[in-house]
Amino acid sequence: MSHTLHPLRSQRLQRSELAVPASDPAMIEKAAVSAADFVFLDLEDAVAPPEKAQARRNAIAALNDIDWSARGKTVSVRINGLDTQYMYRDVVDLMEQAGDRIDTLLVPKVGVPADLYAVEAMVNQIEQACALERKVGLEALIETALGMANVEEIARFGGRLEALHFGVADYAASMRARTVNIGGLNPVYPGDQWHASISRMVVACRAYGLRAIDGPFGDFRDPDGYLDAARRAAALGCEGKWAIHPSQIDMANDVFSPPEAEVSKAERIIETLKEAEREGRGAASLDGKMIDAASEKMARNVIDIAKAIAAKETAPSV
Repeated sequence: MSHTLHPLRSQRLQRSELAVPASDPAMIEKAAVSAADFVFLDLEDAVAPPEKAQARRNAIAALNDIDWSARGKTVSVRINGLDTQYMYRDVVDLMEQAGDRIDTLLVPKVGVPADLYAVEAMVNQIEQACALERKVGLEALIETALGMANVEEIARFGGRLEALHFGVADYAASMRARTVNIGGLNPVYPGDQWHASISRMVVACRAYGLRAIDGPFGDFRDPDGYLDAARRAAALGCEGKWAIHPSQIDMANDVFSPPEAEVSKAERIIETLKEAEREGRGAASLDGKMIDAASEKMARNVIDIAKAIAAKETAPSV
């Protein structure tokens, strides 16, 4: 094991992340009572330019009026891009008027680490000026060729950064990739054209202690397609996926929750290895298969997720 280790910076349950246009207060209210682990109020792509200012006001009102944590939600806001005229006002107004109610800011189209530095510098200053006690985290959307080319450097940024998200729609446009729908597969391509990119992002996340989240699947009338995409992302190491429609929330929660049998086996792995250690052995056999220290690490990952889910399910709700 290398002496250079980057432990997970922030543990949050993020199986499902519901995207909600902040221009629609009714949808925000519905999101607050949904089964999603995460909700992000969107000021960017889902909001037309004439509605940007009102959407920002709606988001601030929702942050202040709704007790998101009491509803078992982590709440995030996707700000506008650094290349727009809206971004600075997003950060200033959100932080000054609701900075003590925001869990994370989701920064779109991050291309270089300096993009995160710009947002972090503003957040730092506003927190100090307003004497805010809550430390707002940052999450970055990797959704351009430039962002993917620099994904390792972005993941290494440190600071407030907690997670990277794979934004397949803008990424496909940036790559000029042919696809049938957002997050869907091109039937002509003999495989999954997003595999290499998601895998590269996940490696960067795991190397530097970040959560890895898969982005949207656009056809909410295709549950089988969504499930296939979620399962592929989970197999590659993502711990959650966006839901652009409420019908996708339960599917994401199911795919990214370890089955009871898997949790039970993980617990048996831990106990079997403890017994082997007491007998002076570093490896053991369980159900006819060899298990060792690596098996213990994988088992603890499963158990940690199960504990986080159980904690959410037993928490009091309002």
